Amino acid sequence: MINDYLEVENAEGMPALADATFALDFLLAAKTGVQNYVVALAEATRPEVRKALSNQLNSAVALHGEITELMLAQGWLHPHDLSKQAELDLKSAQMAQQIGGLDLFPGNTSRLGTFATPLK
Repeated sequence: MINDYLEVENAEGMPALADATFALDFLLAAKTGVQNYVVALAEATRPEVRKALSNQLNSAVALHGEITELMLAQGWLHPHDLSKQAELDLKSAQMAQQIGGLDLFPGNTSRLGTFATPLK
């Protein structure tokens, strides 16, 4: 990874990686929503509440399915090919380590205007 991360050409591939990360986060949130609706539905006693929760559960399951289909179509998820998924996960972990190692706030920079920099 090139250390000059502020240059646009060095961000190649980053938007696709960000999209995949956002989609995975969205998928996990949808899954959590499904789980929460199931628990709430199991605890509800009033028929109108159960009906409302059942409708919300169906919508949450459909959303989870749509996100999954998007991720499969984009190649961001490989649930039936563990070697491909492991390769993708390893690549993501390595990129996260590289990003974590960047000096995001260098003490000496010549990029006036990139951040609020007082003039001297």
